[in-house]
Amino acid sequence: MPTSSYLANIPPDLLTRAANIRLAVFDVDGTLTDGRLWYGEDGRETKVFHVHDGLGLKRLQANGVQVAIITARISHPVALRAEELGISHVYQGQGDKRGCLQQLLDALQLMPGQAAFVGDDLPDLPPMRIAGLAVAVANAHPWVAEAAHWQTTRSGGMGAAREACDLILHAQGKSDAERERWQ
Repeated sequence: MPTSSYLANIPPDLLTRAANIRLAVFDVDGTLTDGRLWYGEDGRETKVFHVHDGLGLKRLQANGVQVAIITARISHPVALRAEELGISHVYQGQGDKRGCLQQLLDALQLMPGQAAFVGDDLPDLPPMRIAGLAVAVANAHPWVAEAAHWQTTRSGGMGAAREACDLILHAQGKSDAERERWQ
């Protein structure tokens, strides 16, 4: 799908927000996954991640946007996926996602307006409220959708994160080079 039609009709104020992003932060359950929790007979947790989201996260990093994960749960599959994607900012077991985001911004010497937060449920509201770009996945809780600057067309775990990545790259004028890279 051409960039011109794929990301057409994005409001100018949203493009301005996305153009300023230097850090993109993602929740996991319901955002990078479909939100279902899978347990094997031995009690081990399994998660399913969408390959499109993974490439989007890698392309953000390749284009100078740092990527972070902030999640309330602790899960070994999350650590494995983050390592595979080269994500060094991984914060699990975070009951205070807003505080974690603020600490990360301070450490990276970034302003809140330079961060995007992508989420799906109520624990994501506090960091979304300080982020310069708050994104809700298509199947987000209605209150999260209301608080977002933008909502994806795809659900969590089904390419929603990729849409957020593509929006940021598009707003930063990098979509055409990305598309050309794969020609």
